[in-house]
Amino acid sequence: MEVGAYSRVLGQPRIFCAAKGFQNPKEPSSVFRHGSFYKPHRNFDFKAVHNNLQVPMEKKKISVAHELSSLVALSPLDGRYWGKVKDLAPYLSEYGLIFFRVLVEIKWLLKLSEIPEIIEVPRFSEDASSFLQGLIDNFCEDDALEIKNIEKVTNHDVKAVEYFLKQRCQSHPEISKVLEFFHFSSTSEDINNLAHALMLKESLEDVMLPSMDKLINSISTMAKDNAHIPMLCRTHGQPASPSTLGKEMAIFAVRLSRERLEVSKVKIMGKFAGAVGNYNAHLVAYPNVNWPKVAEEFVNSLGLSFNPYVTQIETHDYMAKLFFTIVRYNNILIDFDRDIWGYISLGYFKQITKAGEIGSSTMPHKVNPIDFENSEGNLGVANGALAQLSEKLPISRWQRDLTDSTVLRNMGVGLGHSLLAYKSTLQGIAKLQVNETRIFDDLDQSWEVLAEPIQTVMRRYGVPEPYEKLKELTRGKSVTKESIRRFIEGLELPNEAKKNLLTLTPHSYVGAAVELARDVDMALNLVNGEEHFLNSKRALI
Repeated sequence: MEVGAYSRVLGQPRIFCAAKGFQNPKEPSSVFRHGSFYKPHRNFDFKAVHNNLQVPMEKKKISVAHELSSLVALSPLDGRYWGKVKDLAPYLSEYGLIFFRVLVEIKWLLKLSEIPEIIEVPRFSEDASSFLQGLIDNFCEDDALEIKNIEKVTNHDVKAVEYFLKQRCQSHPEISKVLEFFHFSSTSEDINNLAHALMLKESLEDVMLPSMDKLINSISTMAKDNAHIPMLCRTHGQPASPSTLGKEMAIFAVRLSRERLEVSKVKIMGKFAGAVGNYNAHLVAYPNVNWPKVAEEFVNSLGLSFNPYVTQIETHDYMAKLFFTIVRYNNILIDFDRDIWGYISLGYFKQITKAGEIGSSTMPHKVNPIDFENSEGNLGVANGALAQLSEKLPISRWQRDLTDSTVLRNMGVGLGHSLLAYKSTLQGIAKLQVNETRIFDDLDQSWEVLAEPIQTVMRRYGVPEPYEKLKELTRGKSVTKESIRRFIEGLELPNEAKKNLLTLTPHSYVGAAVELARDVDMALNLVNGEEHFLNSKRALI
């Protein structure tokens, strides 16, 4: 199933409460209608999880109870930048991985109870089903810590989840009879691959895609607001034919929109076929069950697409596609960051200052484009991590090696630095103020750019060697309004053509740039295939 597609997994969305964990809301939430398993409360304190997981560090003299802060966090995402990326934590953290493992294990037991041939697991009563669902709905950091403590004994993270669920269900008279059907015929990767898929699906839908959309909308607004402002273009860093500021922004909005669409179209996949992908143990235990069909139904019930051809692991090809697509989106944003940086350097944009902020420790006048620089830097880190994931994950020796396990724990690194970059760019855009005076000054000093339209009109009317004549007039020379007018007046052209050239200025020579910028919303809707919206908009016009 594609990212953003409808799914019904838990039956209720979930909201995080720092004291009680994830709770069911009193009323159905709109977020559930979009297929979310739960929605963490935006203000929850995830530090509590980190604090309790800390171990003594005697050599560094850091107490077990010491609060994880920007001073002791090994990763800047968990320290300095925590406030900007914490929305990803419920999905891509160790806590998120454990939660989704619990979810998959419980959902699999419930699925087994629905298979008539498995008489040893009768269909659960409403009370038993509610009890199991409650383990999901009320899962909290204390539960995750209990699982981590079990893991200290088992030295196996997935087995620790199984033992945790067996312990929790011992007290229930109905479920206690079928405890050994937790993790039935499952390999750890049956659980893990679905947990990782759900981590990605939910983090994309709830955090990453909305952030991408905010960027596209912000740049699109820049395009429309500045559609009419002529601007000197630069190719190879040198003055070139003018455009408008808005049209140059529209290019980025459309480019980003294309890649955002590709991200949303990636099918998030899952498998549930046992130790080597053949349902070996399943068929020995219950030969009359159509296990491939059961597995497909189960994977689809989680809102995921089913991959029937696998080894012990899901092949991760969709992850490679997804992460490389995000890299392409990020590369376009790097291009945007650098262009805006350059326009600020040229003086085309001023930056709104904030009282108390300092640009340089020694040069008091400095107002640096730090948001775009921070964005570019974090996009580089993100792309490095995402490219490594894309290149490594599809490769696994024979039917499976363990190299993917440690690599998959870094999904949050690539997505976290991407999110941080998106927010930095948005912050930078909010500070920009167009400096029309500086932009117009550049145009007034660049009359040589009219060489292109003049020689083009000369070609139309058969004037010999038009390019060579304009090259002689302009290349490496100081060109003024007066010298251009004298040249035009001396041409053998029809009066109407000559008149049009004489009225042309660097400010007006922008082609269709104004219209292209103003129509950016139509372009974005066309990218997203919303032709019905375009037709209705045209009808209103």
